[in-house]
Amino acid sequence: MQAWTDDLTVTEPKATHFGYVYEGAARLQHNGHAWMLHAGQYFCVPGRFTLSARSSRGVIMRRIGWRGLFMIGGPVEHKGRLRYIDQCSDTTLVQPVRRGDPCLNLLYFPAGVFQTAHTHPSDRLGLVLSGRGTCVARNAGADARIALEAGMVFCIHANGRHHFATDRGDEMRVLAYHPDSDCGPTDDDHPMINRTIVDGVSARNLAAIRTTGDATLERS
Repeated sequence: MQAWTDDLTVTEPKATHFGYVYEGAARLQHNGHAWMLHAGQYFCVPGRFTLSARSSRGVIMRRIGWRGLFMIGGPVEHKGRLRYIDQCSDTTLVQPVRRGDPCLNLLYFPAGVFQTAHTHPSDRLGLVLSGRGTCVARNAGADARIALEAGMVFCIHANGRHHFATDRGDEMRVLAYHPDSDCGPTDDDHPMINRTIVDGVSARNLAAIRTTGDATLERS
């Protein structure tokens, strides 16, 4: 994860960057096109790009060796669209293109939350978007309490035991990057093939008409 306050030029052709504008406005240039991004917006950019900070602040997360789909979204909503754990909610802002791909998420903690301690099978990179809370993380066999507030970034390493908590008067919102996933479309399970019906049968179950080989595929 990298924070920016100045202009940024990314020259890596075989990487994808996820980003978020935390404050101000920035100008994103990619493949001869330009977009103005404002606080609360996020992006996913494969390959080279430039970012003119224009007094903005934000973060980018890099995935090397993977080509994502270009997208700009936001502003991020206040709460998540999906139920999570312990009354928290989340939204997958940038979906996995294929099952296993990276994703970018909003995580919402209401006031008065004390999460169940848990782990994740891969690293988690986070930016506190608003509010405040506490992360209790296991370190060398002992729990360490880390105060979190808006604008802070953090990393939770794979299999690191932790939980988040908020006081009764404080909620918290976090942008969370996951380098992998266990959901998303596959060649055998995606809306286009599942909902193509031939004489009452889904094309998913009709091997004779299924596309084979990679000649017609874009690959990441």
